[in-house]
Amino acid sequence: MRTVHFKDLGRIDYATAWDLQTKLFQATIDRKMANRGLPEDQLVPTEDHLLFCEHNPVYTLGKSGKQSHLLLNEQGLREKGVQFFPIDRGGDITYHGPGQIVGYPIFDLDHHFTDIHRYLRTLEEAIIGTLEAYGIKAGRIEGLTGVWLDGSDPFKARKICAFGIRASRWVTMHGFAFNVNTDLGYFENIVPCGITDKGVTSMAKELGGPVDFEAVKQRLKLELADLFDVELVEAP
Repeated sequence: MRTVHFKDLGRIDYATAWDLQTKLFQATIDRKMANRGLPEDQLVPTEDHLLFCEHNPVYTLGKSGKQSHLLLNEQGLREKGVQFFPIDRGGDITYHGPGQIVGYPIFDLDHHFTDIHRYLRTLEEAIIGTLEAYGIKAGRIEGLTGVWLDGSDPFKARKICAFGIRASRWVTMHGFAFNVNTDLGYFENIVPCGITDKGVTSMAKELGGPVDFEAVKQRLKLELADLFDVELVEAP
């Protein structure tokens, strides 16, 4: 069973977390490159990492997104105390903030499965399983990445978890944003994921009150470990 080094960063500024995962991502790629051509007995295995955190309010725009999907100007961002970062993941614009579990898997997929579609579906399945443990039925919408509630009803469909990743040489970074006790008002200032005709939700909204945040994290860790067949080991 492969080991994944897990670290909960707690509340952390977006730029600081981005810098940390970028360093882990690049170190993994560098190790893979250094291993090329070496005999098997000299190979240094790559390591997998999983970071959980909460961010201070921030909007991030993926490389395929549109700046027009941010509905605030610079003054509006300052007034609301929200940062904005164009970043190097896939996807469009989304919000990160308190009460949201943000997960950053830095995985070498050569040790799992070299299939980005399957990787995203596996991350989605971990969220779906976590929600099921709380009595919330969730699923997918064909052609749209993410985890949704009432996905088959175009008038009720609402997203509870967004995804956006980057991958190079089968190493991943960025990940998912899971609305647990999130203030959904921040989504009113963007076109979430570039989708104009569907809403967003959170566990707290669906269950009628705040949820034990740490308990949700623990359940999600179990789901991820099971689906990827790994052991999560606390990193120092």
